[in-house]
Amino acid sequence: MKKLFLISCLLVVCAWMANAQKYALIDMEYILKNIPAYEMTNEQLSQVSKKWQNEVDALQQEAQNMYKTYQSDLVFLSAEMKTKREEEIVKKEQEAQDLKRKYFGADGELYKKRESLMKPIQDEIYNAVKEISEDKGYQLVIDRASAMSIIFASPKIDISNEVLVKLGYSK
Repeated sequence: MKKLFLISCLLVVCAWMANAQKYALIDMEYILKNIPAYEMTNEQLSQVSKKWQNEVDALQQEAQNMYKTYQSDLVFLSAEMKTKREEEIVKKEQEAQDLKRKYFGADGELYKKRESLMKPIQDEIYNAVKEISEDKGYQLVIDRASAMSIIFASPKIDISNEVLVKLGYSK
């Protein structure tokens, strides 16, 4: 009888502790869509990306033109001139690849620019979420936009609008 009573008490305490934890959800995509600075930053990044892509495309086109010219002049070139032209074409193609890597690579200019422009916005959102969590006692806040395993979540625990209000973008 004592064991049954102890097990029952233990189950009640565990259930109470599990129920005492508070969770909240945010939708980062929704929050970002409602922040004008984010939209302006995206537009800025898009313009820079297009400009850089045009530079890379111009170099690649130049290399293609050099190759076409080489193909048409092939019969008239000596072995030494062929080698020289081939080296120039390879050099131009390598130059295009290097420029592409510089701008769009893993640690490229676009990544650095995105990081420098987005970090302040992300930090601001993080601080707002942290303040709301501390005020309301949430132990866990999940981003529903990146949590693919969430099938359903009650809209009652979504604090996205509270975050926007905290940031000064009333909804």
